[in-house]
Amino acid sequence: MELSEWVPAERLADWVGDATESMLGTVADLTDDDPRWMAPYQVIINPVIWEIAHAAWFAEWFVLRQLHGGSPLMADVDARYDSAAVPHITRWQLSYPDPERTRRYVREVGDAVAAMVLDDRGVDSTAHFSLYAVMHHDAHTEALTYTRQTLGWSPRPGQTRIDVAPDPVAAGDIDVPGGRLLLGGSRDQPFVMDNERWARPVDVGAFSMAATPVTMGGYREFVADGGYGREELWSPEGRRWRSQTGSTAPVYWRQEGGEWQHRWFDTWRDIDADATRPMMHVNWWEADAFCRWAGRRLPTEAEWEMAATTGPDGVKHSWYPWGARDATADDAALDGTTGGTVDVGAFAAGDGPWGHRQLIGNVWEWTSSTFEPYPHFEPDAYRDNSEPWFHSRKVLRGGSWATRARYVRSTFRNYFTPDRQDVFAGFRTCALD
Repeated sequence: MELSEWVPAERLADWVGDATESMLGTVADLTDDDPRWMAPYQVIINPVIWEIAHAAWFAEWFVLRQLHGGSPLMADVDARYDSAAVPHITRWQLSYPDPERTRRYVREVGDAVAAMVLDDRGVDSTAHFSLYAVMHHDAHTEALTYTRQTLGWSPRPGQTRIDVAPDPVAAGDIDVPGGRLLLGGSRDQPFVMDNERWARPVDVGAFSMAATPVTMGGYREFVADGGYGREELWSPEGRRWRSQTGSTAPVYWRQEGGEWQHRWFDTWRDIDADATRPMMHVNWWEADAFCRWAGRRLPTEAEWEMAATTGPDGVKHSWYPWGARDATADDAALDGTTGGTVDVGAFAAGDGPWGHRQLIGNVWEWTSSTFEPYPHFEPDAYRDNSEPWFHSRKVLRGGSWATRARYVRSTFRNYFTPDRQDVFAGFRTCALD
């Protein structure tokens, strides 16, 4: 499928506007004199006022300036917002235009890129880089949602948490006989990131993978059984992390009157009320320790991708588990429409070809795989997207409730360092071989 078939110019221009306003919507409750624009320093977040302008700068740099020779729409943007040139700590030390001017810059860039999509002046890569900018906006919009959770702010304005009734789902594991898998993105997909390039055959052994992600109720059993204090369950790196952080329970959990609660943005909720929702805000080491406790293991990313794409007929459907069509509201918890996670039995319409549920949406899922380049890796023009992070991070798959549907697909590879707990990430498990 050509890019223009999936997202014609008019639709792409709408996406540019939507990505712009969606990102600004994550901070719509911040008044111009709100100190949260410069949120306190943490290594896992960015200053809000920097982050939204950085996303706009990215679109301006690649589309308006590099492709079309335009001039910056605001002074000193490269010195402030180029993430490759501005060290993380420095982002708290720079001076910035006020919030009103910053928002105006973000919208000016969005309007200019949308106009360029509709009149690309004969530059046939305009659509590609404009879509790349949309995806970059979407990633930062989700990251800003992480920030609101990390700092204990309320959910983004207008976001309401809803319940979605579960459907019948297979209990326990679903067997997958394995076989030959074309792992990675294919040239017939309209858009893939550089780290998905290019599909090549791999042999996947037979495996049994849980039909649903691990629930909060299931993880509570691990906590109650002393999982955080049992040395034999933790890898050496996990023990080191646990010792350095003093972690004795998941982040955002506390005990009140002998009962466990978890913090959802600025509200504490009983685990009992959310016991059938997926466990979230666990890092890779916590997921690995749980697997040892349960006598299980994490899936490899090849196993995960086979479960999501390649059914009994051996034909790979690379885009989504339900096939080559856009996601609908019935398929998955995506786009923030559920306002949070839902029961792990919800969204039967989005089942994978073997029957696994919620491979897309609800929570990102840790795999056992280290983030490495595929053999035919081709870096994007934005070289910092993947190349600097190879060999140091773990792969996650599938997207979360806050991920945009246009951003994620079954071949999409997310990647974070194994200590990250702020991500909307959970996991599912496999039977030991």
